[in-house]
Amino acid sequence: MNFVRSHVLVCGGTGCTASKSPEIIETFHSELKSHGLDKEVSVVQTGCFGLCALGPIVVVYPEGSYYTQVKVEDVNTIVEEHLLKGRIVDKLLYKETDDKGVERSLNNTEFYLRQHRIALRNCGVINPEMIDEAIAFDAYQALGVCLTEKTPEEVIEIISASGLRGRGGAGFPTGMKWKFAAASPGPVKYVCCNADEGDPGAFMDRSVLEGDPHAVLEAMAIAGYCIGANQGYIYIRAEYPLAVRRLRIAIEQAKEYGLLGKNIMGSGFDFDLEIRLGAGAFVCGEETALLTSLEGHRGEPRPRPPFPAVKGLFGKPTVLNNVETFANIPWIINHGADAFSCMGTEKSKGTKVFALGGKIKNTGLVEIPMGTTLREVVEEIGGGCPNGKKFKAAQTGGPSGGCIPASLIDTPLDYESMAAIGSIVGSGGLIIMDEDNCIVDIAKFFLEFTMDESCGKCSPCRIGTKRMYEILEKITQGRATLEDLDTLEELGNHIKENSLCALGQTAPNPVLSTLRYFRDEYEAHVVDKKCPAGVCKDLVEYKIITDKCTGCTACARICPVDAISGKVREPHVIDPSVCIKCGSCLAACKFGAIIVE
Repeated sequence: MNFVRSHVLVCGGTGCTASKSPEIIETFHSELKSHGLDKEVSVVQTGCFGLCALGPIVVVYPEGSYYTQVKVEDVNTIVEEHLLKGRIVDKLLYKETDDKGVERSLNNTEFYLRQHRIALRNCGVINPEMIDEAIAFDAYQALGVCLTEKTPEEVIEIISASGLRGRGGAGFPTGMKWKFAAASPGPVKYVCCNADEGDPGAFMDRSVLEGDPHAVLEAMAIAGYCIGANQGYIYIRAEYPLAVRRLRIAIEQAKEYGLLGKNIMGSGFDFDLEIRLGAGAFVCGEETALLTSLEGHRGEPRPRPPFPAVKGLFGKPTVLNNVETFANIPWIINHGADAFSCMGTEKSKGTKVFALGGKIKNTGLVEIPMGTTLREVVEEIGGGCPNGKKFKAAQTGGPSGGCIPASLIDTPLDYESMAAIGSIVGSGGLIIMDEDNCIVDIAKFFLEFTMDESCGKCSPCRIGTKRMYEILEKITQGRATLEDLDTLEELGNHIKENSLCALGQTAPNPVLSTLRYFRDEYEAHVVDKKCPAGVCKDLVEYKIITDKCTGCTACARICPVDAISGKVREPHVIDPSVCIKCGSCLAACKFGAIIVE
């Protein structure tokens, strides 16, 4: 066995892969070989480190040097300076200073200091394509304990005592779901994993599967042991090719090691896993629609009861949890129920992974104890809105969630607190908006998504979301009346109460929550025929301030429709009848002479 003096960890998640991390890894190998260091330094492809805004990320151990936004051409510098001469490459180093100007170590930065990584514990730490590395970090240890030391009832009791609730959106107690399925009669049962992550801006589950797939496989086997199932299915969208590839590798490796298949660990327990690819329908994130799709039918929800724990896949008792829920299971078994339940709040235990995106400096994945306030996430972990802009609102739970205004920024992120203000935790999407975002436009964007993704099975969702969208279009075009706002609210409540599944029941949330907290912005569109944020094109007009215009012609040269006229060194004019309001002139003007009214 070769012992190396340094490890170079390179992020191999989707984001960094798109920014050439595979080429960076290949270049590291060739540069190390050319410098005679290939036997002394190991290059490790990992999953996502979390701080996606600064990828590609390279971390060199034992120093723990955290290099960000690394390019292929930087590799030679890192090899020659750091790995050959022992000089840390300062210009590539991620730096953060405290209030006194003292540099913090990586683990003490605001982004990581407030996190507690359980579901993400091995992401950015191990090579997800090597089962030996996963085992070195306790993979399949919990499965071994369950199979050799505990009865199924004892394992379910541990999960119940931990307080773990489903991380896919509904927040149903995991132990209770497993208990129902275990109690359901029948020789054939199934364990299914919902990896059909469809929320715009969400990539929590994808990152877990790309960075630590064995955690999910192990948890599914544990669930199978608990309920008496011998077959599992992972339903994952085909748009996740990297996650699919690593899952396939992990399943084959686990079978080769006897950790899946027949007579696991000599216990007499059999459990096998297969992957099923989804076509990308958002409605298949709903459990009954997912199971219907797994059966080979069109993904449409079915009435409940009966619930899947009683009558699920192929009419058999089925446990269905999402990726993040499963990723917590081995940790809970290894560390005990109390270690998990001591985090979070009284009714929302443990941690939650959020995909932090939108108008925020530190875009990426964060895993925080339940009950952490939105302020801590936005201002401290996220670093606030870029360019000195003011925080305006946050959309939690994706298109099924609600909009939280700046006035409620101290709201804890847990199931109960979110429900109290008309929002949901959801699967963990967290989109930040600043003062330049139009709330009405945002609500229209999310409603258009759910309208398009409706399966059409029930009329409240199929027809109701279409009618709501038409009203929102009238509002953003300046054609609506105040009565339309009342109709919009009435329609939203009707759809929530009468839709068949969770997609329809939650589709109006973005609209209803924004009407609740930003009604003045809706009224400005309706009464004043103005978009306060200057986003809705039909309600804005681009003008040139004569006193500030220098006649540089930059705006006229970039205008795609020749709507701007004027002589060199003389004030220009925009013809509103020709202007298409593309914003090119605003971006080109260096003198602040163009305004949007």
